[in-house]
Amino acid sequence: MKRPQLLDRFGRPIQRNVLTKEVSAATIGGVRSPVSGYPADGLDPVRLASILRAADQGDPVQFLELAEIIEERDMHYLGVIGTRKRSVSQIPITVKAASDKPEDVKKAEMVQEWLERGELIEELFDILDAVGKGYSFTEILWDSSMGQWRPDKLEYRDPRWFRFNRHDFKTPMQLDDYGQEKPLDAFKFIFAQVKAKSGLPIRSGLARAATWGYLFKKYTERDWAIFTQTYGQPLRVGKWGEGASEADKNTLFDAVANIAGDCAAIIPDSMTIDFVEAKSANASSDLYLNRVEHLDQQISKAVLGQTGTTDAVVGGLGSGKEHRQVQEDIERADAGTLAAILNRDLIRPWMDLEFGPQEAYPTLVIARPEQEDLKTESEIVGNLFKIGLPLKTEQLYAKFGYEKPKATDEILGQISPNGDAPANAGDGGKQTSKIKRFLEPIKYPKPEQGTQTAQQALQASQGDFSAVDDLGVLADQLQNTARPQITAMMGQIEAMMVEANSLEEFRAMMLAGFGEIDTSGFEAMMAQALTSSFAGGHLAVEEESRDA
Repeated sequence: MKRPQLLDRFGRPIQRNVLTKEVSAATIGGVRSPVSGYPADGLDPVRLASILRAADQGDPVQFLELAEIIEERDMHYLGVIGTRKRSVSQIPITVKAASDKPEDVKKAEMVQEWLERGELIEELFDILDAVGKGYSFTEILWDSSMGQWRPDKLEYRDPRWFRFNRHDFKTPMQLDDYGQEKPLDAFKFIFAQVKAKSGLPIRSGLARAATWGYLFKKYTERDWAIFTQTYGQPLRVGKWGEGASEADKNTLFDAVANIAGDCAAIIPDSMTIDFVEAKSANASSDLYLNRVEHLDQQISKAVLGQTGTTDAVVGGLGSGKEHRQVQEDIERADAGTLAAILNRDLIRPWMDLEFGPQEAYPTLVIARPEQEDLKTESEIVGNLFKIGLPLKTEQLYAKFGYEKPKATDEILGQISPNGDAPANAGDGGKQTSKIKRFLEPIKYPKPEQGTQTAQQALQASQGDFSAVDDLGVLADQLQNTARPQITAMMGQIEAMMVEANSLEEFRAMMLAGFGEIDTSGFEAMMAQALTSSFAGGHLAVEEESRDA
């Protein structure tokens, strides 16, 4: 049987012999060199603009290297971009089956089992390199050694080894061993694009905006370092007399310059220099700090959408809770984007390789479980119980995460047999006073004196069931016997519901009142019911015999 032709999302056919090989590994001295350049050295606005312009025109190498260096040299950018990536890479991943059919459920379970791999968090972190650079490439190494297809590794690949189609600058391409651009091998790569803004992939990453903040911040830090080094140092001025030679002047300058610091000068003896001192040196030093903090805050806004979780801003607008909600919004968006990428470039190809093209596929869901407000929920349950709405105890136990206690378990707050509250009761016994009167086992009323029960009527017949004229008499007598006991029980339960202020208190009353219920009355009723049934059977047989 010929296997169906599989195509990737770009309509390109797969080559099965390529899937288990590395096609974009690093090569020393080749076009995929792991050695990186350092375009940040000597960076200025003109050079930065030329680097960004070259990236827009299809040569992104220096921009990608600069983005890498910014993460290494700017601790603030490293912190916030790392926070954004780690917050998503550690979110629980679940798998939703395509349907309830057993075969679809089995596929979902297979994917879920693969997701339990310990390497997954690190692999997802690398895929999310797209948050900064705008895109990332991850090579899928497939394993078919056991006769089935399965992703073995997800290897991060340097984005410098890839390009975009010159026609649209959107379609990803890979570099072959000779540096020529060619389409991505089908089913071999996870191409992730996390957009900070709409537009071309090379211009959609956060590093694009961070480069300018990085440049201005480094200028300020350099000036701040010079100011800090020379602040408080005395100015040395050397003077030479008439007729001094160049050699004398050089000697004089070396003398004043080597005393300490850079604040040194030499002038002719006939010249004067006036030093005008700044009114507030402290204000000058604060200027550097304020500028650096301002630039850091702009980076925080760009990466996390807010500053409350990274920068302590005195008098800043908005609470920490609101700032955290903004960050959670971005987290959910990143998680949704990552899940869509994995479903498109990993899960669907996997299912196609293993089972062939499918009508529907299992779906990865990356989302944090919703946090329920159990305090509010408990108040709602209490109010519903007070108005008499019946509730399932099993559902409540599951809602609050508690296990239903067994008969042999020690119950927290349980009333002791003598009516005293236990030592662990939080109310100190105050809530048990009105429960005590329900502690005595319920005594059911006996039949009124002189009333002949059904059993007594049958005994009076001395075994001659025909002597009993009507079974309806027996039934009425049985009902009259049971009614007082049932009425007493219902009255007791209604009284408990009126007195109880909470579900827990009502439960304690029920346990107290019915924990050791006196069943002698019900036993007598059942005996009478069985006797009546026995008698009715014999009467029916005798009537049939007489009619025959």
